[in-house]
Amino acid sequence: MNAQEQKCISKFLSLVLRHQPDVAGLSLDKSGWVAVNDLLIGLAANERRISFAELQTVVRENDKGRFEFDEGGHRIRARQGHSVGVDLGYTPKTRPEILYHGTPEKFVDAIRRKGLLRQQRHHVHLHADRAVASSVGQRRGKPIVLVIRSLAMHKGGQQFFVTSNNVWLTDHVPPDFIGFP
Repeated sequence: MNAQEQKCISKFLSLVLRHQPDVAGLSLDKSGWVAVNDLLIGLAANERRISFAELQTVVRENDKGRFEFDEGGHRIRARQGHSVGVDLGYTPKTRPEILYHGTPEKFVDAIRRKGLLRQQRHHVHLHADRAVASSVGQRRGKPIVLVIRSLAMHKGGQQFFVTSNNVWLTDHVPPDFIGFP
């Protein structure tokens, strides 16, 4: 499987494991898991026939670590970014003093007014690494990296969670806690 095919499969996995599982005839359990065999059947039904070994490669080589297998390798889920109802089971964690959020330049004015909103997702996504945040922000235009005063937010009662691929999650970031360039 070449890089372009991997990217295509990864995008489809994001669609079915985060937003529209029914597109592949799937139902996620309450924690977002689906049986690998069911996923492979759903992929094949959508003209994306791949082997388990190829699925493992897509998961392992995904640039953002979006997906994970359970310990036995029998189930798979997206680590974050869902717009469908799931409980990923993350517990609140101690956060760094500063986190970063990458966004396209065109959204900065709205963020100045309302802060960072989760929109259709379960959480706002933040990163401890500025370069990763910049990479996320460039998906839809010129990237702007916002500096989030997460320690101050935490002192104000805001909870933070961290995924196994080091994405920090929170419900909302008010504009007062955002440093704009």
